[in-house]
Amino acid sequence: MAKQFEEGDALGMIETRGLIAAIEAADAMVKAARVECVGYETIDAGYVTVMVRGDIAAVKAATDAGAAAARRVGELIAVHVIPRPYGDVEKVLPKP
Repeated sequence: MAKQFEEGDALGMIETRGLIAAIEAADAMVKAARVECVGYETIDAGYVTVMVRGDIAAVKAATDAGAAAARRVGELIAVHVIPRPYGDVEKVLPKP
């Protein structure tokens, strides 16, 4: 079972076009801050979204680093951080 969001947690997402940029972003995010990689989702047109969780400041720092890394090697589509996500958001995250 996936870990529930706790007070002060955030969910960070980076969407790229292509797997290489997504992997580079994920690597940069976990190296830049104390965040946990939640997983990834792929959709048509080669879009890949990578998700991390952790405390709000760490997730913000991680997504900043991940976005910069993705831009260096591919196409960055979007970056978004949800501070203090509602508990039911857990239901739509990728299952391990």
